[in-house]
Amino acid sequence: MLDIPSRVRVHVETLLAVQNDMGVCDAFEQYAPAGKPNTMNAPHPSKVAGIDATVPAPAHTVAPAPAATDASPASFANSPAAPHAPCAPGTLLQDRLAGWVSDLTTLHELTERLARTSGIDAALQELLRAGAALVGARRGLVVLEPDDGLGPDTTVGLGLARADLGHIETVPRSAMPHGTLLDTAAGLPDGEGEVMRPDLFSEDGLDPRHREVAARLGYAASYALPLSTETAGRIGAAVWLYDEPAEPVERRRHLAGLYVRFATEHLARLLDTERTRACMATVYEELLPSRLPRVPGVQLACRHRTGPRGGGDWYDALPLPDAALGLAVGSVTGSGPGAVAAMGRLRASLRAYAVMEGEDPVAVLSDLELLLRLTEPARSATALFAYCEPALRRITLAGAGHSPPLLVGERRTEFVETSVSAPLGMLACWEAPSVEFQVAAGETVLLYTDGLLHRTGDPVDRAFARLQAAAASVPRARRHDPEAVADHVLHTVLPDDQDVTGGREDVALVAARFE
Repeated sequence: MLDIPSRVRVHVETLLAVQNDMGVCDAFEQYAPAGKPNTMNAPHPSKVAGIDATVPAPAHTVAPAPAATDASPASFANSPAAPHAPCAPGTLLQDRLAGWVSDLTTLHELTERLARTSGIDAALQELLRAGAALVGARRGLVVLEPDDGLGPDTTVGLGLARADLGHIETVPRSAMPHGTLLDTAAGLPDGEGEVMRPDLFSEDGLDPRHREVAARLGYAASYALPLSTETAGRIGAAVWLYDEPAEPVERRRHLAGLYVRFATEHLARLLDTERTRACMATVYEELLPSRLPRVPGVQLACRHRTGPRGGGDWYDALPLPDAALGLAVGSVTGSGPGAVAAMGRLRASLRAYAVMEGEDPVAVLSDLELLLRLTEPARSATALFAYCEPALRRITLAGAGHSPPLLVGERRTEFVETSVSAPLGMLACWEAPSVEFQVAAGETVLLYTDGLLHRTGDPVDRAFARLQAAAASVPRARRHDPEAVADHVLHTVLPDDQDVTGGREDVALVAARFE
C-alpha cells in the first residue's frame, strides 16, 4: 500500500507529463518524498485505500497548464473555467494529488462493495451499477459467458426489463459490442479491447436491426469492456448504454478498466464456487434416492440441504419384504469429496444389510459398523435405522450416536426415548439395544441429522426444544401432508437469515406419516 507524506519534492511539469503514461500508483511510487519544499506546505489528504493523508480533496478551481491539457482530469466533476492566470506549482500539484486521492477513494469504496457480494447475480448487478457510475451511463447489461464452455451463461441488465434484453438478443451478435468482445478468437489482452461507439445513429454501416432496437429502447451510444484478465481468462463482457450521443473521457475509462479487472477476478472466484456447489449437488442427487418408494399405509417426504463443500449427511427409504419399510438417516465425519464418497458407500451397504436382516435393526447397524472399521478406519459415523410395519403402525429402531426421532400428532409432539449409544467406528465393538414403539393413526415420524440442530447455533438442549416447538406449531390443517410438515419444521427451525454456520452443515430430514 502507498503512503504519501506531507511534503513531496516534485517537478510539476514533469509529473504532469508522465501522468498519461502511468497509473496513479506508479506515479506516486516514482516520485518518492525527498527534502522540504518551499512552495508546498498543505497538509496531506486523508487515508484511503492504503494512502495516508488527512485532508479531503479541495474544489478544483485551477485550470490545468497548457502543457498538460491531455492529462486526465482530477475528479469526476469537470473543472470550472478559470481565467488564464499563472498559478503556483505547489497549488497545481496539490490539486492533482487531491484528484487522484478522490479517484482512489471511489475505487476503494466500489471494490469493497463488490467484494462483499457472495453470489454471481448480486456481483453482476453491483458491477453494472458501479460501472455506470464510473462511465457516466444510466443503463447497461453484462453477458457472462466463460470461454472454457463450462458455464453458467447468463445475461443481466441494469435499467433494462427482461423484454428489453429480449429485444437486444434479436440483434445479430456480431453487431453488438459484447459480441465483438466475446467472439474474438484469440481472446483479449488484459486491460485492452474496449469498444466505444459514441454515436450509433451517425455510424456508417450500422446494422438495421441494431438501429431499430436502439431507437425502440432509447439509447444512442454505448461503451463496452471485456471481463478478461490473464489469470481468470475471458468470462464475459459488460456494456453501458447512453441515452444521447456521448463517450467517457480518458480518466473515466481508466478508472472503469481498473474496476472491471478487479470485478473479473472476483467473478472468477464466484464461478469456481458455484461450479463446485453444482458439482456436489449433482453427486448428491446420484447418491441419494432419486424418488421415494410408495408403500401402502405410509406417506413420505424428504428434504436435504447440502453445504458448499459437501458433507456426509444422508437419508434413505426402501421397501422391504412383507410390506415393510426401512427408513434411515446418518452422517459421516468430514466434508468434501472424500466424505461424500464414504457416505455413498455406507448408504449402499446399509441397503444391502436392511434387505437381508432389516427386521433386526441392531444387526443391520452392527454389520455396518464392522464394514466401517474395515474399510474406513479413519472415519466415524452416526446412523439410525427404523424397521416400519405400516399395517400394524409399529416401528423398531436402533441408533448409533444419532438424535432420537420426533413424533408429531394431534395429541402429542415428543421425542422417542432411545438408548444412549456411541457412533459407529468409535468403539472396538458397537452394541446397543433396539427400541419398539407404536404410532397412532395420522401421526408423523420425523428423522433428521444433527446438521439441523447445529445450524441453529443453540446449545443442544435449546436446539432440541426449538425443533420440538417448530413441530408442535404445524397448523392442524396441514398435518395430514408430510411435505407441508417437513417444510414448516425446516423453515421454522432454520429461517433463511438465521443460519449461523453459513450453510456449511448438511441437513437431511425425513417425514413419514402413518395412516
